[in-house]
Amino acid sequence: MTADQAPIPARTRIGAAVGLLLLSPICAEYLIGYDQIISNPLDMLTGLLVLGPLYGTVAVLIREAARRTGRGWPTMLLLSAAFGLVQAGVVDQSLFNPDFVDEASWDDDRLPTFVAGLGVSVKHVVGFVGGHVIWSFCAPIGVVESCVPRIADRPWLGRAGITVMVVLYGLGALVIFKEHSKHFLATPAQFGTVALFALGLAVAAFALPRRRPGGGDGSGGRGSGGRVPPPWAVGCGAVVLMGAHQLSSPGWGGVALNVAAWALAGGALLWWSGRQDWGPVHVLAVCGAALVVNAALSFVVEPLGDASPVLKYGANAVLMIVVLLLLGWARRRVRSTAAPRPLEGARSA
Repeated sequence: MTADQAPIPARTRIGAAVGLLLLSPICAEYLIGYDQIISNPLDMLTGLLVLGPLYGTVAVLIREAARRTGRGWPTMLLLSAAFGLVQAGVVDQSLFNPDFVDEASWDDDRLPTFVAGLGVSVKHVVGFVGGHVIWSFCAPIGVVESCVPRIADRPWLGRAGITVMVVLYGLGALVIFKEHSKHFLATPAQFGTVALFALGLAVAAFALPRRRPGGGDGSGGRGSGGRVPPPWAVGCGAVVLMGAHQLSSPGWGGVALNVAAWALAGGALLWWSGRQDWGPVHVLAVCGAALVVNAALSFVVEPLGDASPVLKYGANAVLMIVVLLLLGWARRRVRSTAAPRPLEGARSA
C-alpha cells in the first residue's frame, strides 16, 4: 500500500471537514463585512452555530459527493450553482423578496435589471448564485484542500459523518426559511422553477465523465502538454475578474460585465487545468484570490445598519490577517507536498 493509499487518520479527516465547515460561512457572510454583525465579535461567533450548518455543511457535502464519485472541479462548480439557487431562491428567498433588506440600496441594486414576468432581478441571479459558487463553496473547498494536499482528492467522511452534515443542513435551512417566511413567501411557481433548475444542474454535475487517472483537475496529475501561466499570474488574473464581479454596476452593463468575467475565467480555467503543468498551487492561487478580494473590499463596504467604525475596521483587519496567514500556510503545505523527495542515499552522496 502506497502513502497515497494508506488509511487517513480520523483526526486528519475530521479536522479538514471541520475546517471547511467553519471557513465556508466566514467566506460567505463575514469576510466582506456587509452586515452590522461585523462590529460584534460575540455575535459573529454565535452566528456560526446557524451559518455553519447552512453553508459549511453544503461545502463539505459538495466536496464529498465529487471526491467519492471520482469527479473534480466541474462537478463541484455545478453542484455549487445548484445549492446556490436553492439558498437564494428557497431557503432565504432573497431572489424574490422585494423587501429582503430594509435599505434603499436594495432597490437601487435590484430594480434596474428586474424582470416583472419572472419576478427576479437578473443582477441578483448572477450575483447571488455566482457569489455562492465562489465564496460560499468553491473557494473554501480549494483553500482547505490545499491545507491537506495529501488527502485533497480523497473522501474525508464516512456514512455517519455525511448523515450528520445532512441533518445539520436541514436544521440550519429550516431555521433560516422559517425566519424569512414570516413576512414573505415566494409563490409555488417560483419555488418550482428554482427546484427544476437546481435539479438540472445536479443531474449535469453527475453526468460529467469521471476524472482520468492522474490527469488534470488541478490534482497534481499529468494532463495534456502545453504551458500554463505561473501561479502568481493566475492569482492576479483571478483578483481582477472577481473584483470586477463584486464592483459591477447594478444595470444591464454590470450584468454583461459579470457574465463576460465568468465566461473568461471559466474558459481559461477549463483550458489550462487539463494541462500537465497545472497543479495544486494554481488551484490555491485562484481560490485564495477570492478570499483576498473580499477581505480587501471589506474596508470600503458600508455595513447594513449601525456598526461601530472602530470595531468594524478592527474586524476587517483581523480577518485580512487571518486570510493571509491561512493562505501562506496552505501554500507551504502544497509546496512541501509537491517538492520531490530526495532519493535514498542522496544525503550521503
